[in-house]
Amino acid sequence: MKTSETIDWTLSDEWPGLIEQISQGIINSRHALGMTQKELSKLTGISQSDISRIENGNANPSAKTLMRLAKALNREIRLTFEPKADDGEEE
Repeated sequence: MKTSETIDWTLSDEWPGLIEQISQGIINSRHALGMTQKELSKLTGISQSDISRIENGNANPSAKTLMRLAKALNREIRLTFEPKADDGEEE
């Protein structure tokens, strides 16, 4: 079943670098496997148009969507929380 329900279409101006990293990671992983957006769509159940929006940085995918994409691309997702460089905290 193809659905857009796992896509949050509200983008935050605070996260353009993160969205770009996610988009590029998906594109690079898909290309490394020689996979088309259509093939990735079939594996994930995410519409090809939604995959295109994610890859173009025009969508903010949910964690569930990212997990589905990572599984289909044989990748793992890593997330870290680190102190901001300007917050005065020491490591």
